[in-house]
Amino acid sequence: MTAAVTTTAPGGPVAAELPFFVYGTLLPGEPNHDLFLRGRTAGERPAVLPRALLYDGPGYPYAIEGHGRVHGTLLVAAPGIYGELLGLLDHLEEFLGPGHPRNLYERVVREVELLAQGASDGGEESVRAWVYLAAAAVTRSLRTGGVLIPEGRWTRSSPSGGQGRNPGGGER
Repeated sequence: MTAAVTTTAPGGPVAAELPFFVYGTLLPGEPNHDLFLRGRTAGERPAVLPRALLYDGPGYPYAIEGHGRVHGTLLVAAPGIYGELLGLLDHLEEFLGPGHPRNLYERVVREVELLAQGASDGGEESVRAWVYLAAAAVTRSLRTGGVLIPEGRWTRSSPSGGQGRNPGGGER
């Protein structure tokens, strides 16, 4: 699922065209899927991010490192538009570069487990993917006063009901 292509992104070049793991409003059926992903993906598969927790945000979720699992979708960019999609998602997620103090999310490489057809628990194989995790300041705030989303599945019926300040931003 990866190609050896270098792409420029905030913070420098990216060594490979990794797929993206999404878990919020970029999921199929959620509002930002159509806005940002329609016609830009070559494949989408259910997947799980291990060693992570999911917290409710102002209309969109945040994933952080933890002892749990976050359910989502693995997306592969359509041929020829990887750089465009990477830029769109970095902008949406308010990622300005690794460790930037104004980041809302950090884009990091993590192992994601692809789910077998009809499975919801165990992965059939692991794939390296880009994941947008909450930035350090957001993570600290979530750990002290955030609302954990049970079972790591975000939907518009999650605690905030998908009602946020900016339906077009973040892993929103």
